[in-house]
Amino acid sequence: MIPGMTDDRRLLIDCFMAAIAAVGGTPAVTRALEARAPRHPVELFAIGKAAAAMARGACDALGDEAITGGLLITKPGHADPADLPRLDCRYGGHPLPDVGSLDAGRALIARLAALPAGVEPLFLISGGASSLVEVPVAGVDLDTLVRVNDWLLASGQPIATMNLVRKALSRIKAGGLLAACPAGCTPRVLAISDVPGDDPGVIGSGLLVPEPELAARCTGLHGLPDWLDRLVRHGLAARPVPTGPGPEIELVATAAHARAAALAHARARGLATWAQPQPLAGDAAGAGAHLAARLAATTAPGLYLWSGETTVTLPPRPGRGGRNQHLALAAAIALDGRTDVTLLSAGSDGNDGPTEEAGALIDGASCTRARRLGLDPGQYLAAADAGTLLAATGELLRTGPTGTNVMDLVMARKH
Repeated sequence: MIPGMTDDRRLLIDCFMAAIAAVGGTPAVTRALEARAPRHPVELFAIGKAAAAMARGACDALGDEAITGGLLITKPGHADPADLPRLDCRYGGHPLPDVGSLDAGRALIARLAALPAGVEPLFLISGGASSLVEVPVAGVDLDTLVRVNDWLLASGQPIATMNLVRKALSRIKAGGLLAACPAGCTPRVLAISDVPGDDPGVIGSGLLVPEPELAARCTGLHGLPDWLDRLVRHGLAARPVPTGPGPEIELVATAAHARAAALAHARARGLATWAQPQPLAGDAAGAGAHLAARLAATTAPGLYLWSGETTVTLPPRPGRGGRNQHLALAAAIALDGRTDVTLLSAGSDGNDGPTEEAGALIDGASCTRARRLGLDPGQYLAAADAGTLLAATGELLRTGPTGTNVMDLVMARKH
């Protein structure tokens, strides 16, 4: 229970949920397919955290007659097979790939190979696909993939670097999946963007976006340990290089849509709004402290809004939490004792890192609440254990799976 559910806290939650509703996978896909319906029957390939919602949108728009079947690959708890009985539902690991991710990769390749003549593949891609489905290059097994992704997630590396490494070790990323599509087939791809700049080649690690310059881009990577650098070079030599252009990627929902909806909701409540154009990036604790300092310094009241994706460099034995909880605790420390700012930081997919919470909702009294419980906020931040402290103070935000994924949203009410 979030303490005291004040008007400011309720306002931020309402703005966050308005943002989520605007980028829901079901209405986004329905709108796209109603605007331009397929000319032939389609087989659905829905991959990512929003896969179930996006598949429901396709079914609503096209009906059973136009859909021959399909494959749905998502995170456990993000789909009910009974809701989409005509689709083969598979579950992969997230944020680390698991045996389900490899099983899903094999199922994806097999289903594309068996696609009947006259049936077009319709891909519905959303964030999380990088981990949820994989077909690694020869010589790379599941244990190696887990080691690589575990290091990447703890390293503080930007998402662009993480995806380059993942692409180098994959047969299906960076357009590799195109080789599995039937000859002469041009798949249609609808995507929800969870990356800064909405680059289609980064969403889901670009399953259908050829990247001929991948080797050159990987050569310039910095900060990789020797074992991972050697592995990347092995992967680049072993993976097929897609040729020719990929299909058009239609972006059906982005962070810009979510931000616009949150701002509109705040303005309808009579608030001035202050959208911050620079995407959130870099260290989560640093970002939280920086945002808090800006909010403390400004005299302009209203709703402040950021979006993006930060990183956390983890200690050897990290505690509970994700980057949004980490950012929120850092902001709470910087705002300690203030009465004029309330801040929400949450993942638009309803998950913050490996936790089931979306994020957290803090104010200037959060650290006081923690200290009354005998908890030192600074120690918990240093231990990457923000989730434990914020659970104790009752300030975690849980939404459940949202059916979308457009990066993180941070919003604050300033008086």
